[in-house]
Amino acid sequence: MALAATLPQSAWAENIVDAMIGAYNTSGLLEQQRAVLRAADEDVAMSLAALRPVLNWTTEVSRTLARARNSGVRVNSYETDFFTGLTLSQLLYDGGASVLGRQAAQETVLSTRQALLNIEQQILFRAASAYLNVVLYSENVRLRENNVRLLGEELRAAQDRFDVGEVTRTDVALAEAQLASARSSLASARGTLVSAQAEYVNATGHKLARHAGEPRLPKAAASQQAATDIAVRNHPSILSAQHDVKAAELAAQAASKAMGPSASLSASFGLSESITGDDYTHSVGIGASVSQPIYQGGALSANYRAALARRDAAKAALLSAQKDVIQGVANAYVRLEVAKANLISSAEQVRSAQVAFDGIREEAKLGARTTLDVLSAEQDLLDAQTNQISARSEEGIATYQLLQAQGLLTAERLGLAVQIYDPTLYYNLVQSAPSKVSKRSRDLDRVLKALGKQ
Repeated sequence: MALAATLPQSAWAENIVDAMIGAYNTSGLLEQQRAVLRAADEDVAMSLAALRPVLNWTTEVSRTLARARNSGVRVNSYETDFFTGLTLSQLLYDGGASVLGRQAAQETVLSTRQALLNIEQQILFRAASAYLNVVLYSENVRLRENNVRLLGEELRAAQDRFDVGEVTRTDVALAEAQLASARSSLASARGTLVSAQAEYVNATGHKLARHAGEPRLPKAAASQQAATDIAVRNHPSILSAQHDVKAAELAAQAASKAMGPSASLSASFGLSESITGDDYTHSVGIGASVSQPIYQGGALSANYRAALARRDAAKAALLSAQKDVIQGVANAYVRLEVAKANLISSAEQVRSAQVAFDGIREEAKLGARTTLDVLSAEQDLLDAQTNQISARSEEGIATYQLLQAQGLLTAERLGLAVQIYDPTLYYNLVQSAPSKVSKRSRDLDRVLKALGKQ
């Protein structure tokens, strides 16, 4: 550890885990979704507040002008009144609509937490893909640089053989054309690598100075059915949709209760005083009221039907989410199987192409092969090596795509060395709807201040 501390930063080789850690710690999209979750937490507090008494302080000044005729005499009078006092109101009964609203808000919080996990999966998959693409295109640049070097040697050899009369000018021209094409491909590969590095910076929040090469991939599910079973139980999209259905059902019940009777308690204490005279009044009042909607233009019925429609829409969204997740698992699993097969075949292709190239090159030295044969064999070898590194990268991307499709690509499940965001911390502070002067409210202020510094 002491030696590691003295090494320059450029000596470190980052791996795919470092990429995902950087993405988790710097993603603005994650911060956005966490703020959305905190807003949903506050909805629970507001729904609880509807069940508590409301206390207001009111001060009012009014001026009244009165004109009257009394026995033919016109009289104008002015009076200015002042009122200050406290009013209190408390809901006693609304058929349970407010309680149902609070339960719906709680289900929305649970749904939003799963949506946060889904965003987290997208962020980590993007980082993993960005890392694997940088490795792929770096290897591609290395191969093409080596190809340019070898073709340069072939051109010099062709020129030497032309000088002694062993080959014609056509062989030299073929070598020159192949070298020019290789240089063009190298320039294109370097440009693609620059784009991949820019995507890495965007995905992880930092530059990749040096990479550790292909990562050791996590173990995949034993079968497509096993992967599907895991996804149906764990995928955040399905879990979020399930909570949305529950929230919509509770909201529909609350809309139904809103068409029933409600009862409330009110109380007041205040001072009324006439500024233009000496009269004043100290008053204390308390009362209870019961109301029953009879006709509101059809608004309550329309609201209830809309709630039922939203419930049906949530159920349909759940079915769609389940189908999408199952399809996503199938696509990722097949992609992984194809990548594994391509990796095996590309390794055999590289071995065969290498043997063929070495043999043809030796035969060309003896005059049994032409320059065109050598250049063609070398191109075949380059294509085989390119296919191999592409298959290796594809296997890595498909592996992490399968984890995402199963709902397993989260910082907690991967064991990333990060401070895992706790979605319950803020909720536990606000669910009781603390007042501004309470200790819990001061704790909330400290949490929000810390979040603002991040």
